[in-house]
Order: sequence, then structure tokens, then C-alpha cells
Amino acid sequence: MLDLDGTLVHTAPEISRAANSMLAKMNLPTLTAVQITTYIGDGATTLIKRCLTGRIDGAPEPALLATAQALFFEYYAQIVTESQPYPNALAGLISIKNAGLRTACVTNKPSSFTLPLLEKYDLLRYFDLIVSGDTLPRKKPEPDQILYVCEQFGVLVQDVAMVGDSKTDISAARSAGCRMFAVPYGYNQGQRIEVTEVDALIDNIGDVLDLVH
Repeated sequence: MLDLDGTLVHTAPEISRAANSMLAKMNLPTLTAVQITTYIGDGATTLIKRCLTGRIDGAPEPALLATAQALFFEYYAQIVTESQPYPNALAGLISIKNAGLRTACVTNKPSSFTLPLLEKYDLLRYFDLIVSGDTLPRKKPEPDQILYVCEQFGVLVQDVAMVGDSKTDISAARSAGCRMFAVPYGYNQGQRIEVTEVDALIDNIGDVLDLVH
């Protein structure tokens, strides 16, 4: 199971542009790309809340949030497919598929953004299942998406692995009871992932083949 933002695709530049367009339209102060990047990982609505309040646990007024969300979705939809896959992401996916492993993309990104982005770079073919942030009632850091993949594939949770870039992925994997492999180049709210937090740190998603057989 592979995360999308910060793991397969470098989406922060486009997310930052859309968020700042939203803020500017609402006559609110814009933010640095670095700050917005630290807000990525828990889904679009949470990102917008953080941009509006400047806090990780921010809770803006519902009417303000509704306006902001409509604007963000409008702006981001126009540029979502401009994000670029990370170097070696495609090669890693090809290696995993060639090894005969079943794969799922497990992301908190809404499906309206997830699918166009994967389609743009012809990555859908490498996944047997796509689980977006709005596929189920709850998303990462809850374990539901991982357990759903296990159910769909007919496998035990101890026989699957999550590959991601953030504590959101780590929390989901630990709650579900599966293995967790992390890449060091993603977002993770600007914090470094320690090797003690995961089963392994990998530089390339294709490196999971050395760990799962």
C-alpha cells in the first residue's frame, strides 16, 4: 500500500499555489510554501483549516471553512495534474508489479484529485485498488483504509505493508497492525522520521522488495 502525496508524487508546490490563491481571494494573508507543506497529510479539509488558522489543530468558523473549501477545490482542480512524480517512483512501481505483488494506493487525497493525478502519469495501471480520502467514512491516521485493502484482497493485515512519508501513515499502519516502511523525502509536517518509528526507512519505494520476501 503506497501513499500518494510526498511518497509517489511531489504535490506540495501545486497545493501551496492553490491554498494561497484561496487565501488571496478571501483577502487573508498568504503563507510561505514551506509552512503550507507542513500542513499536508491529513486531507484537503484539514489542510484548509490549518491555512485559515495557522494552527495544526485549527478550527475556523463553518461558514468561513465552506467558502475556503469551495475556492481551494476550484483552484487546485485546475493545477492538480501539474505535480511531478518523484524520481524513481515509476521504476519502483514497475519493479513491485513485476515481482507479482498486489498494490493499492492509500491516500487522504479526495478521489476527485487522486484519479486525475494518477491518470496524468499513467500510474493507475500499477494499482489493483485505489483508496482515496473519501472512499470510506474515516481516513488515515485511522486504520480503516488499510483494513479495507486487506478485506478487498482477502489477506491478513500482518501480510501487508504501508509505504508512506508521514506520522499519519505511521499511525494508520500501527493502528491496523501492519508493517510500515517510510521514505525520508516527503512532508511529515516538516519533521524528520526516525528509524525507530518504522520497520524500515527506504530511499526508493522499489526497495520494499528487499523487505517483504
